[in-house]
Amino acid sequence: MQRPLIVALDVHQKEARDRLLETFKHDSIYMKVGMELYYQEGPRIIEQLKKDGHHVFLDLKLHDIPNTVGRAMKVLSSLEVDMINVHAAGGRKMMEAALEGLEAGKPANAPRPKLIAVTQLTSTDQEMLTDELLIKEEIAHVVSTYAALAKKSGLDGVVSSALEVPLIHEVCGEDFLTVTPGIRRLSDAKGDQKRIVTPMKAKELGSWGIVVGRSITESIDPYQTYLEMKKEWEEGK
Repeated sequence: MQRPLIVALDVHQKEARDRLLETFKHDSIYMKVGMELYYQEGPRIIEQLKKDGHHVFLDLKLHDIPNTVGRAMKVLSSLEVDMINVHAAGGRKMMEAALEGLEAGKPANAPRPKLIAVTQLTSTDQEMLTDELLIKEEIAHVVSTYAALAKKSGLDGVVSSALEVPLIHEVCGEDFLTVTPGIRRLSDAKGDQKRIVTPMKAKELGSWGIVVGRSITESIDPYQTYLEMKKEWEEGK
């Protein structure tokens, strides 16, 4: 499919969420369902989005022992989401178990959901990495090393800041998927994100897909903002 702009559906009041989804009813949108929404609504939100013709990125960032992650992925694969993720920090055996679970749980003749790994959250900066996580390496080196491990584990790609995408492609190849959150327009507030870029910059850096949340969902006109950011993302201007 065309490189997607993924809308983070971080709207937890059902009435507000239904109004937002109504504005997208004539388009097939790639939607991200995160932890809070999934824990609140469960599989029914996935069913609703798929019924309405949307693609779904289930953003649960699984991180546990390999057996637990593998079993969880087997269950989640039956929902026929399009993409799902784990934390690369869980290690190679965990990522391989996640992949095996997705293969085992998908319905017959259905494609396996894409599996990507979180390298470092876009809320993490070098100071946090060093002082709180006790990782002394440069953040770019940590991200590229985790990305290489994800590829060796058979995964389709990673989640990272767009700023690390060129290095990831250098290490893992151009076909390795790079999904980049932390996308803002120049006029938007940064919020709790540290390593952010515009849609145009993400395109220049080579991101495969971008994730946009509050810039769209908190806009006065979410659909128009979506179209504007999608144009910037696709056309680079």
